Amino acid sequence: MIKSKKDLRAYLKADQIASGQSNRLFIRWLTRSDEYYIRAFMVALRHYEYWLNKKKNLFEKIPYLFWWWNYRRLKLKSELYIYPNVVGPGFFPVHAGFRRFGSYVRIGKNCSVLPMVLIGKKKPGSCFFEIGDNCIINTGAIILGPVTIGNNVTIAAGAVVNNDVPSNAVVAGVPAKIIKIKTMQTEETVHT
Repeated sequence: MIKSKKDLRAYLKADQIASGQSNRLFIRWLTRSDEYYIRAFMVALRHYEYWLNKKKNLFEKIPYLFWWWNYRRLKLKSELYIYPNVVGPGFFPVHAGFRRFGSYVRIGKNCSVLPMVLIGKKKPGSCFFEIGDNCIINTGAIILGPVTIGNNVTIAAGAVVNNDVPSNAVVAGVPAKIIKIKTMQTEETVHT
């Protein structure tokens, strides 16, 4: 959670490094890219998180309202429906396109999520999703929970994850199965 200006700067720096972009104006005016809205949304999200978590006096409500409005506006333009305090530092939504992460989701640091990823419940009721650090979730993946996904996990495009996934795994299929275990020295392939 972002609780201080130092935390805010650290999160913004991690997000910038993850996106590989150093200058938002360059992206906006010279390349005319959708990446501008993604970066602008992440900046607005981080500032909104800071002001949301901070105890505010009367004068600090003005920047809070400004970042809240900016967050809401850019959420619609970028189609990134990410609640505050859900994603860790270094989060990188690779392309513009629909993603929705509610307050019941926690995503670790340095994760990438491609468009059209659905994180939802198997059945009505409350549930919680925990996604570890350094994970990559590819296009069209569906995660039905409650589910815990470990660190350094890659979820293939179109996979349907409905069970917990251990760390250092590559999962694919409907329903998702472990197809590879990543280790420091070698990679093992699991045949099912």
